[in-house]
This record gives sequence, C-alpha cells and structure tokens, in this order.
Amino acid sequence: MSGAGQWSDLAARVASALVMLVVGLAAVAAGGHVFHVFAAVLCGVMIWELVRMVSVTNQDQDQPGLAAGLGAIAGVSAMAAIYLPAGLGLPVLFLPALAGLAKLTEGRRVFITYAMLIMLAGFGLMGVRDDFGLLWMLWLVAVVVVTDVAGYFAGRLIGGPKFWPRVSPKKTWSGTVAGWVGAAVVAFVFMMQTGADASLIGMSVSVAMASQLGDIAESAIKRRSDVKDSSALIPGHGGVLDRFDGMLGASAFLLVAGPIVGFPPVGM
Repeated sequence: MSGAGQWSDLAARVASALVMLVVGLAAVAAGGHVFHVFAAVLCGVMIWELVRMVSVTNQDQDQPGLAAGLGAIAGVSAMAAIYLPAGLGLPVLFLPALAGLAKLTEGRRVFITYAMLIMLAGFGLMGVRDDFGLLWMLWLVAVVVVTDVAGYFAGRLIGGPKFWPRVSPKKTWSGTVAGWVGAAVVAFVFMMQTGADASLIGMSVSVAMASQLGDIAESAIKRRSDVKDSSALIPGHGGVLDRFDGMLGASAFLLVAGPIVGFPPVGM
C-alpha cells in the first residue's frame, strides 16, 4: 500500500480516537465509581465481541443472545469484583469464562484464555486508578497510546520487514521498535515529573511489549475467525477489542509484575 491509500482511514481513525480520548480521560479523571462503571462496561462489551468472534461459524446456537448474556455477566462480575475483598473478588472474575465453557460449542479454549485476560485486565485497570492515583493511570494510558501511535506511523513511513505476517500482516519491525522508543520517551517525561529512577524506562518498555503482545493475540483470534474487526462499533477502528487489545496486555502485565518490581517506582 502506498500514496494516499495508506492514509485512507486516517480521518475516521483520528475522529474516533478523539471521542474515545475525551470519554476515556473523563472517566479516568473522575475515578471512583465512575471509572469502575466505565471499566466494567468495557469488559462487558469486549466479552460480547469475543463471543461473536470465536463462534462466528456456529449456526446452531442463539449466538446474539449468548454473546449479550456473557457480556452482561462479564460487566456485572467486573463491577462486583472491585467492591469485594480481594480474596472474594478474584473468583468472581472467573464467572464469564466458566459460563462460556458451559454454553459455547466451539472456540472454548480461545474464549476461556482471552476472557480471563479481559477480566484480569479490567480488574487491574481499576486497581491502578484506585491504588496509585490519576498520575500513574495516565502513565499507563500514555505508554499504550504512544506505543500504538508510534508503531502506526513508523510502520507506514518506514515500512520494512513484517513482524509476524501470517497473523498480523500490517505490523512491521520498524513500528514495533518505534513503540518501544515511544514508551521510553513517556518514561523519561514521567521521571521528570515524579522523581522515579531509570527503572521506569524498563517498566515502560516492558508494558509496551505487553501491549503489543495483547494486540498480536487479538489479531490471531481474528485471523482464526476470518474477521477483519472484532465489531463495527467504532468508525475507523473496528470494535472495542481492536482499540483496547493493547491495554489488555499492558494492564494484565502490570497486575502481575507491579508487585514484583515494586510499582510505582517513586522514591527509589
């Protein structure tokens, strides 16, 4: 793809991105119950999209009703988990995966794996905002967004060898590396603002890598299901999973690695 064709989707992408940015930042800034509802709704919609993708060839079941039902279970489960004590809340996050195991007749393994990623990531996002505050939530968002944007433009301007053409034919090594560089720049900016040491650079690049892996994982599901987008909810971007796949990987990684490395790295 060359010339004007490679930028044909840019206007729609930018317009939709601005709307998502305003809504997302408003929810992040509000925090508390507002952000919990926002994250729970995202979990529900992503589970809805996931069911539609993994069971795309099944003509025997009530797929629309099943997708809506599992999405509702996911939203309620995410909302409940954050208000329960951790030991009681975590099992609730398994409910959508278990319900899918019982009801789906195909794509069970893919659904269970990715559904758990969605639920853990949603729980992790709420935890970052609740436990670490607005600044570190903005850091996480900035790393994921800059990784994606840097990769998008570098991939189209520089091109070069593909990262994994069989699964994601548009992704290049130049875009992948540009995402890492962008994450390091975000880390440097936040180091200046927070007094964190250089370990934040390593954490930011690792979060960028996790974000890219989340993107690749969703691309693999779409390739398996032979669909272009997870849905058509967002003009120029496809579905919610198409936009938040990177955040899923980043949030889940931070949920696991954060306690190990001592996040946030302030005063170190």
